[in-house]
Amino acid sequence: MPETGSSITFGRVWHDGEWLDLLRPTVESDYGNASLCSSFIMLPWANRLRDARFRYQGEEYQLQPSSEDGTAIHGTVRRLPWRVASAEPTRAVNIFHSIDYEDINFPFLFSAQAEFRLDGTDFILVLTLKNEDTQPFPAGFGHHPYFVRDDVVQVEIPCDKRFELVNTIASAPPVPVTPALDFRALRPLGDGVFGELFSRRLGDLAARIAYTQVSLAMFADDLFKHVLLFAPEGKSFFAVEPQTNANDGFNLYDKGIEGSGVFELSPGESKTGTVILRMEPRT
Repeated sequence: MPETGSSITFGRVWHDGEWLDLLRPTVESDYGNASLCSSFIMLPWANRLRDARFRYQGEEYQLQPSSEDGTAIHGTVRRLPWRVASAEPTRAVNIFHSIDYEDINFPFLFSAQAEFRLDGTDFILVLTLKNEDTQPFPAGFGHHPYFVRDDVVQVEIPCDKRFELVNTIASAPPVPVTPALDFRALRPLGDGVFGELFSRRLGDLAARIAYTQVSLAMFADDLFKHVLLFAPEGKSFFAVEPQTNANDGFNLYDKGIEGSGVFELSPGESKTGTVILRMEPRT
């Protein structure tokens, strides 16, 4: 849906003669709201910025709050239309230029490209962010896929550290995971309520979402050092979000706190990250 922040509305697999929704399906009346889609892009930062502000190179930048908690959340591109650069049966490329918008909620000029590609049982998502400004800026991005939640789904997140969040905000380096929050092996999600930011992914191991019939493996470039698990109470969905920066990453970076995941882009410089969702039949 290029007009809805380049969001995804369905993620289905064909298995044993029927379609199975693995991503939360979007109802047609919600096509214009990225937050209610199956997955949306977070860029040029992922998750929240405390009080919708950040410091960088001695300057403070105030953004517009975009959440009821007063934070600036999930970047600024999901609520704006992208342009279609190319569209083929198994590949689509959408592009975004911040200079096209007067109300962009970021103080620096940037462009972005989102490529979506099917290759066999792989759904490949490639994000590129480029600095179009005359000065450097801090940056990050991520994906926010919502998965169908049932009574038997299991989750694996190969990270051995987590951030201790206060009101969804990180303010200190990550700490080792506790047994209660250790997802390094498949474990049932059950009716658990989670809002956890995991860090220090273990090598190139995949995260996994396993259902009775099929399993999804989520591979990501090393740039995506963090994975957020969001499982709200009483809902039929949950999210496993690969993101490059930690929550409030810009301010962690400014303070020199380990694990921010923020990268700097010089004028004309770009950064690309790939996430792959691979369907794997259960054995």
